[in-house]
Amino acid sequence: MMVETKLHTPIRSILGASGGNLVEWYDWYAYSAFTLYFAPALFPKSDPTAQLLSAAAIFAVGFVMRPLGAWIMGVYADRHGRKAGLTLSVTLMCVGSLLIAVTPPFASVGLLAPAMLLLARLMQGLSVGGEYGASATYLSEIATSRHRGFYSSFQYVTLIAGQLVALCLLLLLQAVLTPAELEAWGWRIPFLIGGALAIAVFFIRRRMEETRDFTEAKAEGAPKSSGLALFRDHPRAVALVMGLTAGGTVAFYAYSIYMQKFLVNTAGFGRETATLIMAAALFCYMLLQPAVGALSDRIGRRPLLIAFGVLGALGTVPLFRSIAGTGGHPLLAFALVMCGLVAVSGYTAINAVVKAELFPAHIRALGVALPYAIANAVFGGSAEYVALLFKSLGAEQGFYWYVAGLIAVSLIVFVKMSDTRARSTIGA
Repeated sequence: MMVETKLHTPIRSILGASGGNLVEWYDWYAYSAFTLYFAPALFPKSDPTAQLLSAAAIFAVGFVMRPLGAWIMGVYADRHGRKAGLTLSVTLMCVGSLLIAVTPPFASVGLLAPAMLLLARLMQGLSVGGEYGASATYLSEIATSRHRGFYSSFQYVTLIAGQLVALCLLLLLQAVLTPAELEAWGWRIPFLIGGALAIAVFFIRRRMEETRDFTEAKAEGAPKSSGLALFRDHPRAVALVMGLTAGGTVAFYAYSIYMQKFLVNTAGFGRETATLIMAAALFCYMLLQPAVGALSDRIGRRPLLIAFGVLGALGTVPLFRSIAGTGGHPLLAFALVMCGLVAVSGYTAINAVVKAELFPAHIRALGVALPYAIANAVFGGSAEYVALLFKSLGAEQGFYWYVAGLIAVSLIVFVKMSDTRARSTIGA
């Protein structure tokens, strides 16, 4: 029995804790990618633009719910256990995805259709808000100190995998179904798959073990987690999380989310070519995360964060300019995009464990989730809008400087902070 535990528990724990990120980012891409197909079915047919705006507004509401979800779900995971928080989170994800999949068309039920879509996105927003903190905390706590960076890096492995699964499904359905079929019923398929993925993660999570840190904190009668206690007792750690997230999240969104549109609108690539470039780049980026996480276990977290900060602050502007001037050469564009993603890996592969190592066990899930969600909503969620705003004003390069500036702000935080590997609160 001990042999089985040693062989299988780490794998199950990694899959269970990080699997929700796959569902989350799969859902993110699926909703955005299939909006053109489900909007005509779920909103009044008067104006296609109004339909898309309505769908986008509901999507934005889900995003705004993240800080609230981080607060509620973070407190829940701190008080009732990481396993309980993760199980509740993926349950909300599942119900939200399936609710979208079965929502009747507007022609049949009227305003009930967009109301059901809104309810689904509210549930998913709550779930997503708490998912990051609970999964980051669990992955960090189940690992030994020698492998903590490696374990936590799988949060971004599954996060990127979710993007790739959604992207591949979009290409597949566009290839095998006509636009009319996609509008009539095909758009429901990705949400059914999202529900099925969430169910699979749910059963994995039910078999996971609780972490020792939570069990010991509970047994010792540690103070209860709350938003007031977080900001009152740990203001420096909260500020650190927000400071290091600001530059990291805007860089991640710029290079992995907005980049596909940048390749089309600015670099002059066709949509299909841009999609292939980003699919290949994201796949390589995904494989890079565990290697960077393992490296942080050897040399520390701070050197990698500083490397990202220096490369991002100094290299973002020339890199975006170079990508814009690739002249339609896809291999060159791929290489340049990978340069950016390699640098960003210094943040993405280890940011979860860095944040978890800042807080004591009794308030760790909330401490990781809430400051991150706030900074992510402000800087990450607005990155694409800021980029397009600069472009519409005829000052697109302003976005390059905006990204570089925020990374520079985070670099100051990286330089001033201690290495969390050496002063970790996990297991203490």
